[in-house]
Amino acid sequence: MDLRAAHRPGGATRADVIRADVIGAILEQRLRPGTKLGEDEVGSIYGVSRTIVRAALQSLAHEGIVVIEKNRGAFVAHPSVAEAHEVFQARRLIEAETTERAAARCDAAAAAALAAHLDQERRAKRRGDESGAIRLSGEFHLMIARIADHGVYASFLGELVARSSLIILLYRRAVGHACNVDHHAALVEAIAARRGDEAVASMRRHLDEIESDLELVDTSMAVWPLTDVLGPTRRR
Repeated sequence: MDLRAAHRPGGATRADVIRADVIGAILEQRLRPGTKLGEDEVGSIYGVSRTIVRAALQSLAHEGIVVIEKNRGAFVAHPSVAEAHEVFQARRLIEAETTERAAARCDAAAAAALAAHLDQERRAKRRGDESGAIRLSGEFHLMIARIADHGVYASFLGELVARSSLIILLYRRAVGHACNVDHHAALVEAIAARRGDEAVASMRRHLDEIESDLELVDTSMAVWPLTDVLGPTRRR
């Protein structure tokens, strides 16, 4: 599953495409917190008007992924330490529910899809594909929400996963993505066996460990040019 497609509604407009690409670049941790999303520059990358870019940025701002500052423009959000704690608190609440529901609804096809996705994560890790591993990790959590068949939770979780990527990029203690493939394997095993309580406990431990691995103090980092991370010529 393509991560951008997962955030791109059917019959996507050009603004939807930009929104999905920004979210995808954040989830792959290529678009960094604090990066300015200039309307002219983004419009040039996609060959669209400032009006279309503005619509995409306003949608992202509504989701808390972009901040629009008067007389300065739009910037990728820079979550505070307090926001980081709130995001993981929200994820624990939502993902406990989606995991329990997924375990109750998991059939052979869903179990096979989770196992195949886990195999993709392992292959990405073995070949040193950091951005691919990060993308697949985010998709894994969204897959569980879709198996749970709860559209509202899945929508909320999509926003929270994107914001988590910004938080991890800002506050992680070491290079590398935070999701442990072995933790995902334990989740797949419990969900496929329909052991709901075990799956929920495993998800909570997983999220607790991700948060505990962060150094939640105020920090800053360099940003990359937009042409390196958005559009057809983006950095791989």
